[in-house]
Amino acid sequence: MLQENKHIDFYIIGIGNHSEVQLNAEVKQLIQHHTVFSGGKRHYQLMKKHLPENHEWIEISGKMQNVIQQYQMKEQKVVVFASGDPLFFGFGNTLKRLLPSSNLEVLPYFNSIQRLAHKASLNYSDLKSISLHGRHTWKPLDVCLMQGEKMIGILTDKEHSPQHIAQRLLTYGYPNYTIYVGEELDGVKERVRQFTLEEASETAGYQLLNCVILIKTSDFIPPRSFADSTFQTLEGRPGMITKQSIRSLTLQALQLWDKKCFWDVGSCTGSIAIEAQLNYPSLQVFAFEKRPECGEIIDNNTKSHHCPGIQVSIDDFFEEDIQEITPPDAVFIGGHGNRLEEMIQKLDSVLLPNGLMVINTVLEKSFETFQKACLQLNYTVADPIKMSLNDFNTIHLLVAKKK
Repeated sequence: MLQENKHIDFYIIGIGNHSEVQLNAEVKQLIQHHTVFSGGKRHYQLMKKHLPENHEWIEISGKMQNVIQQYQMKEQKVVVFASGDPLFFGFGNTLKRLLPSSNLEVLPYFNSIQRLAHKASLNYSDLKSISLHGRHTWKPLDVCLMQGEKMIGILTDKEHSPQHIAQRLLTYGYPNYTIYVGEELDGVKERVRQFTLEEASETAGYQLLNCVILIKTSDFIPPRSFADSTFQTLEGRPGMITKQSIRSLTLQALQLWDKKCFWDVGSCTGSIAIEAQLNYPSLQVFAFEKRPECGEIIDNNTKSHHCPGIQVSIDDFFEEDIQEITPPDAVFIGGHGNRLEEMIQKLDSVLLPNGLMVINTVLEKSFETFQKACLQLNYTVADPIKMSLNDFNTIHLLVAKKK
């Protein structure tokens, strides 16, 4: 129902993918009383014959700021056409973000994931919806997998196609989903199919306009801690891994539950980074390691431990331009090549205020260097935590907080 007594700057009308657009009486009335309209090229093709002869069309394409400037030059209200539900990863949210003081009225259609659920007769009460469309990341899907979501609806694109999605689930050990693919929903070339992940991973040629629903076929949530023996280690150096009990205490000391970005520097096998990611799926995790052979080791360990999404850098950390990387609010120093003070100073240049720096050390020299360097940088240094795995070595867990 149109809000007659409220000032409206934009009406946003959601439309489907029908070859002949379906408009109710309310929308038809709104079109008759306005002259400035907007939408994408496809929307104009669908709507042109329904618009008044004296209409003006503002195309939504290119830089959004240019589109916004055209809107701001208009004294009349603008009627915008968008696909499906404009507030479901849609243009309505873009307008709210770029013109937060504007008043909107939204007349939605179903979103594409809803239409797929309808057409496949799926109960979507427990659906978790995400968008990978136009995003250079798999993070939203990775989070859902690690959290064990039962039903995942996905807006896709060329780089995140149904085939690529199925391949990612299989690569990281999540075979316990079936996949529904909806193509050109409500269009003349509509197709709805159900696949096993293996079938979808080998199927190419999906129509460009598609979406996906993943449904869990058996319960599985990856463990948050693993036995040391499950990790691949450096050849001939099986003991070169932070032990499981030490990892648990280290992750507790890092206080990752309220952090956004974590760096594991000197990652070696990736065990700390992997358990950090699995315990906190939304966390952005970077693993840095100098040894070239560790690149394959970390990759194998992430796959065998159901842990997608860790960003790995195999390079000399002291030579890296870390200013271009997402700054951390928690750092673990797993190795420093006898250049601990220099590493602390470099990390300090990017560590966010109130960020934590943690190290485990057996050597007295490293103990003293860490404490001295952090105090000189005006960090708050916590009392050391002593840990022993045997009768020979005492491990000190050291924590410093940047002010």
